[in-house]
Order: sequence, then C-alpha cells, then structure tokens
Amino acid sequence: MKRPYLEITFRHGRPVAAYYYLPRRPDDRSIKTVKASPGILVDYTRGDRPIGIEITTPGRVSLEAVNRVLADLGLDLLQTEDFAPLLAA
Repeated sequence: MKRPYLEITFRHGRPVAAYYYLPRRPDDRSIKTVKASPGILVDYTRGDRPIGIEITTPGRVSLEAVNRVLADLGLDLLQTEDFAPLLAA
C-alpha cells in the first residue's frame, strides 16, 4: 500500500476505534506498539518503521493530536478533509 488511509470501526452506530494506515510493504507486520499520546498508539515494524496509528478513543482525539504524532514521526500531516469521516462519526 502506497497511500495512507483512515479506517473507522463502529459498534451500534458509534465509532469505537480508528486506524490510520501508513505506507507499508506487503510483508510488513507490527511487532511493537508505543503509546504516542492519550488515545493514540503507533505500530512499528521490526526495523522501527511506523506502519499505522491506532486511535483508541475516536471521540476524544483531535486532528491536532494526530498531526502532532505524525509530525513527531516526520510524516505528512492530515488535512481536515482526511480526518472529516472521524469527525462526522
């Protein structure tokens, strides 16, 4: 996968989690998860390359919080329209 994308998981019509998939190779697997900030975890490969961001409290995590994590990782920031599905949920 070359382009990042956001996936939201719902239960009873409410978002319970979200995952922002970062670019990865087909054989990449998460071997370590690190808490980046409240409600945000980052999954890493064996080579310490980030491959995804877990949003464990989607109703409480802001675009700004996710972008701080992305900036710390040296990755492109999300635009409002990229995060809009989570805000609408």
